[in-house]
Amino acid sequence: MKITHLWALEVLDSRGNPTVRAFLELANGARVSASVPSGASTGVHEAHELRDGDTTRYNGKGVLKAVEHVNTVLAELVVGRDASDQQTIDSDMIALDGTQHLSRLGANALLAVSMVVARAGAVAEHTSLYRYLAHLADRPTNSFTLPTPMMNVLNGGKHAAGASDFQEYMIVPVGATSMIERVRWGSELFHALGKILADEGFQTTVGDEGGYAPSLHSNTAPLDYALRAITAAGYTPGTDIALALDTAASEFYVNDVYTLSTDGTEYSPQELTDWYARLLEKYPIISLEDGHAQDDWAGFQDEIKTFGSRVNIVGDDLFVTNPKRIQTGIEMGAANALLVKPNQIGTLTQTLEAIKIARGSDYTLVVSHRSGETADTFIADLAVGVGAEYIKTGSLSRSERVEKYNRLLEIERELARF
Repeated sequence: MKITHLWALEVLDSRGNPTVRAFLELANGARVSASVPSGASTGVHEAHELRDGDTTRYNGKGVLKAVEHVNTVLAELVVGRDASDQQTIDSDMIALDGTQHLSRLGANALLAVSMVVARAGAVAEHTSLYRYLAHLADRPTNSFTLPTPMMNVLNGGKHAAGASDFQEYMIVPVGATSMIERVRWGSELFHALGKILADEGFQTTVGDEGGYAPSLHSNTAPLDYALRAITAAGYTPGTDIALALDTAASEFYVNDVYTLSTDGTEYSPQELTDWYARLLEKYPIISLEDGHAQDDWAGFQDEIKTFGSRVNIVGDDLFVTNPKRIQTGIEMGAANALLVKPNQIGTLTQTLEAIKIARGSDYTLVVSHRSGETADTFIADLAVGVGAEYIKTGSLSRSERVEKYNRLLEIERELARF
């Protein structure tokens, strides 16, 4: 079905910063939209998010240039095309930009268009978005599994200044057998953790991704509180609910030294691996994301050699959903899991290519949100469509996080009916 109109607006994300929302209209009058998220802890190899730089508006963070690109050159490129022509539209947008990291038109402009075209394609085919995405990913559309959430319950790093050096402390309801149970267990634990923190005099305000952000005395203290909350909620650590970490190590890596200010310690890359190994012996951690810095390939290799057989070693800043960097990681044996963030690479087609490469080497997939989110639930459908084992969409508070869980509940219900 033909695309008749495409336009965009500057709207706000969950941190109150501008982002791009694209709208598309089909020949039958159907209208869809898509909104692009934004990261705080961003890898240096990510696609370029175009900001205006005009300090008289939004402290220079406006996105009117990106919006204008959607409304002009990208609309001219897309209008009149068929909504099912995802791959060609994406590749033509990349060619039109003409830069390595999409710095001319902006990855935020291209992704908004790419997402809204996919949503329009699903509408045109009279099917759900996750089924349509499965089709684009060349996956079966008659059998789907739901991802297990990695739920952020304690924030640190750039997402909660002064809390801890590590960015995310997550709980993973591995023992739950349905999305209904996974969401309920996570909610119950989240509230149990809040009560424990409040009873001990800590503030229970939340960070960018909805997790609590208390100032604790060490980087392991949040893990201890998470274990206590699991037990307080009536579950068994490790069996019912496991733990996951995103250390975002690039944020505390300078001159070949990893400095954990909260602990008052410094580590070489190998010493940091050894410290993680001791952590894994003590806590039921099943996933370690960005345990070393974004270009510390040797550090990731050490993780694989030391404990990669029993833990997901997840590359986020390491890979930035970039097919070339993923291929390098595979060849070097530097990880065994991929964090999938479409706005790191710029289009849906590139995202699906990254997923295909990772799948070809039996990598675990973790589809992820960003710290600056919107109410758009696209990644929930993406996780189901590509068969991701896990999804990261934040804590059990803040509507931009919870909406993704609610969408997964809807999908589970739909799959049960048909």
